[in-house]
Amino acid sequence: MSARYRTLDVPVAGGDLRVGLWDAPDAGAPTIVAIHGVTSSHLAWQWLADALPEVRIVAPDLRGRGRSTEVAGPAGMAAHADDLAAVFDLLGLGPTVVVGHSMGAFVAVVFAHRHPSLVRRLVLVDGGLPLAAAPGLSTDELVAAILGPTAARLSLRFADTAAYLEFWRTHPAFPAPHAPELERYFAYDLVPDGRVLRPATSYATTAEDTVDLNGGTALIDALAALDAGAHPVEFVTVPRGLQDEEPGLYPPEHLAALLARHPSVSHERWDGLNHYSVVMSPAGAERVAALVRRR
Repeated sequence: MSARYRTLDVPVAGGDLRVGLWDAPDAGAPTIVAIHGVTSSHLAWQWLADALPEVRIVAPDLRGRGRSTEVAGPAGMAAHADDLAAVFDLLGLGPTVVVGHSMGAFVAVVFAHRHPSLVRRLVLVDGGLPLAAAPGLSTDELVAAILGPTAARLSLRFADTAAYLEFWRTHPAFPAPHAPELERYFAYDLVPDGRVLRPATSYATTAEDTVDLNGGTALIDALAALDAGAHPVEFVTVPRGLQDEEPGLYPPEHLAALLARHPSVSHERWDGLNHYSVVMSPAGAERVAALVRRR
């Protein structure tokens, strides 16, 4: 990890939120806030930090993830958004660019609605606008439809870190060989569970958040504000999903309908990337960095 990197704990309702920071050489450098996905952690932004050395990046472990697993109380988009406001308050941040990936993009949309004075612009990376989930599904069916094996992984247990890294070596979205940054990201996900290790995010937390981002009232209200043009919005989608499958989270017909429904959103579709590599690879991070710099 670079010398720029450090962490701090931020008090929020129910406990302390772990926050990763990549400082910039210039004390007056701009800051962006980056929000990770549903079973991820702040280390998903290592690649963006490398691609944006001139920018300070503030990236929390959302409650129930990474080293924020001891935060008590419910999750959901509003809870995550208010946790972010506590981070802004502690660090004295003013209006800034907020970048969200996957579920983090939904959190970003709700954050902009609940705390509009803290947001300059939203960058939503393969998330943030409603997904193409069938109506009427049970909670388990909805989680399975959207996340599939990503959620199933949460029930697995591992003897040690090496066993967990071996598990990831066959994942279609992360072709081997794995870079040190990727192995660091995987290893950080583990927490003790008796004599074994488990992924930090619980299934219950994942289910709660997945239901909420798929039509909870906080998101519905926030999307209405987004349509009113409260903040400029950049929306990035990629053609491949969580298992490197096509068509990804936003199939073409669904995407076209979304863009027609939300005409204020500026959209870019980036070929050659999947749901993870769009932020967790040098190629994807460089494109996100270029988008942030342009804006």
